[in-house]
Amino acid sequence: MEENKNSTQWDLWEVFTQKRTGAPHEHAGSVHAPDKEMALQNARDVYSRRGEAINLWVVPSAAIVANQPEDVGNFFEPSNDKIYRHPQFYKLPKGVELE
Repeated sequence: MEENKNSTQWDLWEVFTQKRTGAPHEHAGSVHAPDKEMALQNARDVYSRRGEAINLWVVPSAAIVANQPEDVGNFFEPSNDKIYRHPQFYKLPKGVELE
């Protein structure tokens, strides 16, 4: 992490929690911490104190990369010509019900 010498605040870390084994990790929020160990401890104290999580991930906010809103048209090219990407392309076996 690159340290900002003019700032009095610790680095920002994004927190992802897993509620049960096999479940996906979901963004829970953010914590400030000077390093990854403290970020994990702060995340534990804030986001799992009532047993809401069995696993935590912490990621430096500065490491997250996102597309720019003005790039939406080019970045998310429509896939209408690729029918295999649509769920109706697949046949469900007998006895399988959709949720």
